[in-house]
Amino acid sequence: MSKVLPRLPIHITFFSRSSCALCTNARQNLADAWKLRPFEFAEIDVMEPGQQKWKDVYEFDVPVIHVSKTGKGGVVEEVKKKLMHRFTPEEIVKAWDEVREQGPVHEEK
Repeated sequence: MSKVLPRLPIHITFFSRSSCALCTNARQNLADAWKLRPFEFAEIDVMEPGQQKWKDVYEFDVPVIHVSKTGKGGVVEEVKKKLMHRFTPEEIVKAWDEVREQGPVHEEK
């Protein structure tokens, strides 16, 4: 019988673009933060086709992360915290902790 892994309580969406040196640093900082506080993760390149909504918002502001809770059934809830441009692993962990403390998270067992 296979074991179902529980979903992680926090989801981070990382907004980037391919020609962004700050995004390379941010990606490493996210990896370092994940070692301390694992999270669900998605990356969106704002310049890719189909991402016009995010391009309009973040084209000149990447890197950006949205920190949200992972709700019941893996649904990502509304954005609770946003970090932009330069952020350290410690700042990501702090945002993770702040979002986690903002009330119940629907964890699957």
